[in-house]
Amino acid sequence: MTSDINLLGLYTLYKREVWRFLKVINQTLFAPIITTMLFLAVLNLSIGGSGKLVENIPYAQFIAPGLIMMAIVQNAFANTSSSLMLSKIQGVIIDLLMPPLTGSEITFSLTMGGVTRGVLVGTVVATSVFVFIPFTIHHWLAALFYLFFSSLMLALIGLLTGIWSQSFDQLSAITNYIITPLSFLSGTFYSIRQLPPFWYKVCHFNPFFYMIDGFRYAFTGYADGSISTGIVVISATNVVLWYIAQRLISKGYKLKT
Repeated sequence: MTSDINLLGLYTLYKREVWRFLKVINQTLFAPIITTMLFLAVLNLSIGGSGKLVENIPYAQFIAPGLIMMAIVQNAFANTSSSLMLSKIQGVIIDLLMPPLTGSEITFSLTMGGVTRGVLVGTVVATSVFVFIPFTIHHWLAALFYLFFSSLMLALIGLLTGIWSQSFDQLSAITNYIITPLSFLSGTFYSIRQLPPFWYKVCHFNPFFYMIDGFRYAFTGYADGSISTGIVVISATNVVLWYIAQRLISKGYKLKT
């Protein structure tokens, strides 16, 4: 019995996505290290230098997981969104649509490329942070879950953004007005328990909060919210995003025109 899945085409497209970002490794893997270390140094010197504790955790150790997660989600998003956008601008989107690949197979290959970049960035950034801020992993299973599924979520959001955008200006608008604010306002640099009651409740509607909070829990054992709720929110969001993405690609929405 032969499989209905085009494994060769699926792997080839995935390999192309990985090779695409590895060819510019200085920009895709090393640059996030510099950015994260600058954030860590500036924030730790300006705020944490006085021995500041957040929920009995040294400030540097408290913000480190959030900064690592920010690097992960930004790069997972950038990989899929830029891949589709470049294909549109260069007029080679037909190379993606013509091969005998289903919408699900294209979605899988593109998103796994984004996940691979997110996981690699997370690994190298965490290793660099460890050199200056030694840490231990409190919960390995949680760390792996949030590393993979957070990358998957942003890869899917990037895919949807790439499908919708018709120019780099539109793509940048999503990055500047949605992705960056949601990641910065999700408890990356502070505990949301310090917020007024209204904004504390608002934060629980931000999926980025659950990603950062869960990843911080994996490193420190401390969480501002419910870990089980975070797992459900992230898992459900990924299912919905995946369904929408593969349906749009199957129909060729904004890809065939």
